Amino acid sequence: MSEKKPKTIFEKIWDSHVVKRAEGHPDALFIDRHFIHEVTSPQAFDGLKKRGLQVFNTMRTSATADHNVPTKDQHLPIKEALSRHQVETLRKNCKEFGVELYDLGHPYQGIVHIIGPELGLTLPGMAIVCGDSHTSTHGAFGNIAFGIGTSEVEQVLATQCILQYKPKTMKIEINGTLSKGVVSKDIILYVISKISASGATGFFVEYAGDAIRNLSMEARMTICNMSIEMGARGGLIAPDETTFNYIKGRKFAPQGEAFDRAVAEWKKLITDEGAIYDQVLSFDAADIAPMITYGTNPGMGMKVTDRIPTTEELKELSEQASFKKSLEYMGVEPGSKLLGKAIDYVFIGSCTNARIEDLREVAAMVKGKKKADNVEVWVVPGSKQVQEQAKKEGLDKIFEAAGFELRDPGCSACLGMNEDKIPAGKYCISTSNRNFEGRQGPKSRTFLASPLSAAAAAITGKVTDVREFI
Repeated sequence: MSEKKPKTIFEKIWDSHVVKRAEGHPDALFIDRHFIHEVTSPQAFDGLKKRGLQVFNTMRTSATADHNVPTKDQHLPIKEALSRHQVETLRKNCKEFGVELYDLGHPYQGIVHIIGPELGLTLPGMAIVCGDSHTSTHGAFGNIAFGIGTSEVEQVLATQCILQYKPKTMKIEINGTLSKGVVSKDIILYVISKISASGATGFFVEYAGDAIRNLSMEARMTICNMSIEMGARGGLIAPDETTFNYIKGRKFAPQGEAFDRAVAEWKKLITDEGAIYDQVLSFDAADIAPMITYGTNPGMGMKVTDRIPTTEELKELSEQASFKKSLEYMGVEPGSKLLGKAIDYVFIGSCTNARIEDLREVAAMVKGKKKADNVEVWVVPGSKQVQEQAKKEGLDKIFEAAGFELRDPGCSACLGMNEDKIPAGKYCISTSNRNFEGRQGPKSRTFLASPLSAAAAAITGKVTDVREFI
């Protein structure tokens, strides 16, 4: 009998979810967990109504309101008409189709990619989808999770399956010890700056190496979250004891003996010896420093102490026009440093960095300090549970004393689809994932950085090397 071909963890999970496969056609994949929110689900539900269909499996579908929700006075009606309409439509659809909704005011409400893991709905070995590109966050648990379009949301609601071509595999290995002041957000911004915003297009990435293994679950989620920012279909990390300890005892996770049986299965989710990836990249953790972006895509990043490149230093001549346009939009000069540049806003939040560990890191840094007078600081927890935990630990008092505003949970200023927008021309240091033109509000300017770097900037009022504080 021939030996079984060694497989990567990605291939194991993908192949185990294939319901039907035909040469030259996409695979039909079974979906274990479908997350929905108010922005990409209305047309999908309309499609079901037109075809007289029900949601195929309401037990595998979880809904929350996050993108359009205000982060102040959530007990009051939503002021913005479009936002209000979308949230009300979600309520109506969930009620009509029998889907569980974590609505505003619900103790489990929050950003979709934060509530899945914290509730134990996100588990190793699953196939997970959501009409949101940052679904890749869930891959931190050792599963395949990816964003889908509205027509695909309808497909999954109707059949619990989706048609997908199998992506290629890439391994990104990071070994060594991280320097002081360097956190997971710096790791992923560094990798994207090295391979560009399109460097992983067509691939599903597995992150490996001891620098990744030594990260907490929340830090791993930050890494997987931004896989999309380098063009990947998704990213994952093999589950281990850190993963199992995080999941244990969570609301919807297996309990007791069922948990022990699940762990025994989850331990098989590793890449086999001799499995072949389509591409392998390796980086040294010691080379990673606190990072910041200077342009209008996440690949335009550098160490905070570096200077912005000049057009002559670009690897691709074809990039020159967009590079110039980007710097003009940002109001920065080629060859100049960002260190010391005055900023106007600091946003600590989003599905990338709004977990309790992020808030703890920020609070530890700003305790006993005050924000700079020229800066407005918003701290937006990723979920109701994160908000409650922050209050329980007294972090709200630390933020208040520092002049930071702790708000209610939601996507907030990550994407400017709600009331939290950065005004035109203003500079924001943001812990979110995208720095596109106008992403945080029309003509707003975004520097992406870690929660630690954002906290340092809030105190000094300018782009700061966080290592000065440590």
